[in-house]
Amino acid sequence: MLPLDALPAPSATPPIALLDGIRVIDLTTSIAGPYAAMLLADMGAEVVKIERPISGDDSRAWGPPFLDGESLWFVSVNRNKQSVTLDYSSEPGRVVLHDLVRKADLVIVNLVERVQKKLGVDHASLAAIKPELVYVALTGFGLEGARKDFPCYDLIAEGYSGMMDLTGEADSPPQKVGTPAADLIAGMDAAYAAVAALFDRIRTGRGHKIDIAMIDSMTRFMAPRIVPYLGSGEVPKRTGARDSVIAVYQVFETKDDPITLGLGNDAIWKRFWEAVDRPQVAADARYANNVDRRAARAEIVAEIQQVLRTRSRDEWLSVFVDAKVPAGPVNRVDQVSSDPALIARGLFYADREGGRRVPQVGLGIGVDGTSSSYHMPPPRLGEHTHEVLRRWLGYDERAFEQLRNTKVV
Repeated sequence: MLPLDALPAPSATPPIALLDGIRVIDLTTSIAGPYAAMLLADMGAEVVKIERPISGDDSRAWGPPFLDGESLWFVSVNRNKQSVTLDYSSEPGRVVLHDLVRKADLVIVNLVERVQKKLGVDHASLAAIKPELVYVALTGFGLEGARKDFPCYDLIAEGYSGMMDLTGEADSPPQKVGTPAADLIAGMDAAYAAVAALFDRIRTGRGHKIDIAMIDSMTRFMAPRIVPYLGSGEVPKRTGARDSVIAVYQVFETKDDPITLGLGNDAIWKRFWEAVDRPQVAADARYANNVDRRAARAEIVAEIQQVLRTRSRDEWLSVFVDAKVPAGPVNRVDQVSSDPALIARGLFYADREGGRRVPQVGLGIGVDGTSSSYHMPPPRLGEHTHEVLRRWLGYDERAFEQLRNTKVV
């Protein structure tokens, strides 16, 4: 039995349709671009994913783990899309792609500009075909500057941005975040900017060129650490996340499992010490405010740690919930994905239709009382080629067969 077997089916309520009628061509591969396109699909856009014949998206080969022959990394960022195989490096394939662009509202690419131009999918080429097109380029370093042709992955962006330097214990090497954070943050930026551009197009009729760089997105994500340095000259250092501006804001050990604790203001500070039966600490003038508590952080942390080791994690969590003290578990992936409250909110589900098993992490955004967004499993490679070319372009069987016989699709 797999963990997905315990998950409920996707919600039966109608999915979110805020972008209904918007057509998106997804020319991206790997994680960041596909994630951006999936977010648009989750909001109701019709997304056609263009993939290389035979091999498809790079992430289709990323495994193990695989499930029923499919890469679970691919499955995680490609729901609600239709897959069309098309070799647009050839002239016949480029003609088909440009025909599709004429029917689309938005195109998203993750190729550097040099390759965009070589394949005829750069902004100038596509805007000449459809001036009102919203064009989103999601690359490592952006479309301009000395580094614009540099290749990039999530790991590279995390290193450039300063994220890795501040992640991990003080005496450990720099560490990557445990999820592809730069990919996902840049993907969210791309989806956000795309929707803003579509909104402006409604008002003005103009198309837009959106330039998203993973390095930029990840660096902006670091703003709460960069801005304090710029205004103080103090370079933050790796401390195992124990150097927050909030005096007590870190992980502590309990009698069994670790716990997170954030004592973010004076009222919470007081409630915490009352909850652990040490009201005299809350009344101590040496710890009157956050500035004082930061100065005495080491001794405060040592005292809290001594207290929390006396009871189990679940016992303390119950105490802190009643006392309205921010605290929580340090969940493993298996624990968070079986959390009843998150499952009840629709964050985890599994589709079992058509002989496939497809586990998913839901959108997690409520719209008009629903967060339902699932209407199509991640596509098999080329699964919708015939359907899309017929419905979007009116290609008949003869035209489709000609493309297939010449290995364009």
